[in-house]
Amino acid sequence: MRIDTVIFDGDGVVVDSEKIWDRGQEEFLRRRGFVYDRERIKPLLTGTSLVEGARIMKREYGFRGDPETLAQERMEIVKDFFEREVDFIPGFREFYNRVQRTYKTCMATSMAEDLLKIVDRRLNLLTLFDGKIFSLVEVGYRSKPAPDLFLYAARKLESKVENCVVIEDSPHGVEAARRAGMKCIALMTTYDEEKLSGADLLADSYAELDLTVLETNTKQE
Repeated sequence: MRIDTVIFDGDGVVVDSEKIWDRGQEEFLRRRGFVYDRERIKPLLTGTSLVEGARIMKREYGFRGDPETLAQERMEIVKDFFEREVDFIPGFREFYNRVQRTYKTCMATSMAEDLLKIVDRRLNLLTLFDGKIFSLVEVGYRSKPAPDLFLYAARKLESKVENCVVIEDSPHGVEAARRAGMKCIALMTTYDEEKLSGADLLADSYAELDLTVLETNTKQE
């Protein structure tokens, strides 16, 4: 088995935005009189759409509201942070510059379209990925852990799933890669080893990554 395609998640893998999302969640819940329990809630939210995330928080905290309206409020809260603060994950550019020479690459992200436009304006992602950025809009907003987004990305790149590796940072993303039949590298930029244990390879940073170890069926740590 030979890896020929690298599929990058967006938040926490390419874009250093997870702290922004934490601040957004804190503010969204503060307005409703709740405290953001990051340890419990964040794993449920990461990799989901804004609307699905609103449904999850409604369920977990017991407040009311239309999910579409709540999702728009979440968007407005984080927009300003993205405009002012967003940047690449440390080490991503160096790693990407190496792998793009020998692998097909793309970004498959749950990031909302409006935020993706902001990030692209600041970081030139479309140019970097040669236009190959895929989002939930292309799969009917079926959020991770559903495998739809990664399977769509593989089809667009004309890659076999067994030749793809996904780089993720969330439990939902790791599970989506597994369901897609793809190898998965989990970066511990957002969650610890225990929550990402389903990945084929764990790494603290891009500096540790070696894609060649995935060209066997042996799980590495």
